[in-house]
Amino acid sequence: MYRAPVDEIVFTLRHVCGLGDLQKNPRHSELGDDLVDAIVNEAGRFAAEEIAPLNAVADKHGTPLRDGTVSTPPGWREAYHAWIEGGWNGLSADVESGGQGLPQMLSAAAMEMWNSGSMAFAIGPTLTIGAVEAMEKHASDDLKATYLDKLVSGEWMGTMNLTEPQAGSDLNALRAKAERNDDGTYRIFGQKIFITYGDHDLTDNIVHMVLARLPDAPAGTRGISMFLVPKFLVNQDGSLGARNDVRVAGVEHKLGIHGSPTCTMVYGDEGGAIGWLVGEENKGLACMFTMMNNARLAVGIQGLGVAERAYQQALHYAIDRKQGRAPGDSGEGMSPIARHPDIKRMLLTMKSKTQVARAICYACAHAIDMANVSEDEAGRTFWNERASLLTPIAKALSTDFGVEVASLGVQIHGGMGYVEETGAAQHLRDARIAPIYEGTNGIQSIDLVLRKLPLSGGEHIKGFIAELKAVAGEVATSNRPEFGATAARLGESVRDLEEATGYMLAALADGRTADALSGATPYLRVAGLALGGALLARGALRSSEEPAERQAERTLLARSFCETVLGETGGLKSDIVLSADAIKAFDPEALAS
Repeated sequence: MYRAPVDEIVFTLRHVCGLGDLQKNPRHSELGDDLVDAIVNEAGRFAAEEIAPLNAVADKHGTPLRDGTVSTPPGWREAYHAWIEGGWNGLSADVESGGQGLPQMLSAAAMEMWNSGSMAFAIGPTLTIGAVEAMEKHASDDLKATYLDKLVSGEWMGTMNLTEPQAGSDLNALRAKAERNDDGTYRIFGQKIFITYGDHDLTDNIVHMVLARLPDAPAGTRGISMFLVPKFLVNQDGSLGARNDVRVAGVEHKLGIHGSPTCTMVYGDEGGAIGWLVGEENKGLACMFTMMNNARLAVGIQGLGVAERAYQQALHYAIDRKQGRAPGDSGEGMSPIARHPDIKRMLLTMKSKTQVARAICYACAHAIDMANVSEDEAGRTFWNERASLLTPIAKALSTDFGVEVASLGVQIHGGMGYVEETGAAQHLRDARIAPIYEGTNGIQSIDLVLRKLPLSGGEHIKGFIAELKAVAGEVATSNRPEFGATAARLGESVRDLEEATGYMLAALADGRTADALSGATPYLRVAGLALGGALLARGALRSSEEPAERQAERTLLARSFCETVLGETGGLKSDIVLSADAIKAFDPEALAS
């Protein structure tokens, strides 16, 4: 059973991540507290009552391919159509496109709950939202008139077609071809793999966003263009016409998210799939990054959603399951395992990591929103840089935490967690893809170190660190004994981040790129852990208006995370500084020969 943590979500939005900043902005003047509460509560109700009950069913059923068509699991189509009837697909889309124009923060909150209900269900709409964002920013007015309103409403779904058998993370190797037609359209040829919701029976049409090369395109990523390729062509009156020359050639048999069809798509077997250019020729990379940047935050939210579901299930199991006698228990019979210190330790770790993922993802969404509403250039620059800095952290740390929390959930279930009947294993299987797709977490670390640390000549990251220091100082001056060593441990973690940042910036300035990249993954984790500790502490400091038991819970959560998990940052800092020589000396190919 899943119950949406509505109170926790609303508190995090308002008191930890700055929703009030947006409510004060004229562009969101109608976004009162009552409306926020109503949206979050209804999204939570839908996730718990409509989506969550289908999760296990979908895991067992999968998405079979028969006679060239993919079928989704039982109940999937009905749930999806109820979802679009509720207007959820266009929550943050532009009002001019038929959306509701609400902040990304509210979209992030809703997406968390939908992913807790079923990650396999929520990933489909996530890709459609990405296609909407690409069209809003890059498509021609004619394309928008034909496709955008139906994508915003969810009547049609969208996909992202990037990966090819020889071109995964490196798009320089992309081979799909596009040829110009005399009427301004293009013919698309090639194969794409790992295409999420590439084919299904949820909607009458599917709008594929496809990367391909023109015959005279420059080499490398400078020669990539993006094309809109519908499953069915659209007539002048908006009705569906002939089937386009695109087909699904297979569905992957995956470790998890079995309810999500992951397809191999083939374009141009019968003369070429008809496509329309999105943006400009040879500038498809900009269109792709419009989709991928927010998609990376969305994947971080997937990690968060699965972590919350795994935590809730483990908590209920630990309360119900009785084994042994916990220290201090009296009376007859065995104790619930939730009373045993080691189980309590694991549950506390699960809860704190889940809340850290929530706070970081919402903080990233807040930065995106602030960049969108800022009226002066300095404000837009600052918030764009903050969103850029937080995106790889939100994607990588939250998905790592999703796996770690789901794994602890299996551990708490014991042997029953290792069999499929309890459902604990499904959460771990589902979560494991999130650190891989939309740019592996290793790529997120590279992005953070090579592209985000140098923003504003390194001044933005320094200002970010100063903000974390200020939170540690605020905890210290609060003089609340219940914080324990929170201030000291948080301060040490922030200093670890500061020293590691200095090392990274110096390595980049000296041209020691290999040294910097050798420590990129531990560096991202240091940054995420320090930020997570600060956000938990901020939540505890700002909980004074809550009931006493909630204040105590938030303080305990921050204290536990800072006194235990933050201990990692010192060792990680050493890894960053000391590991480069060994990594550079290691020759895997020599060992394999």
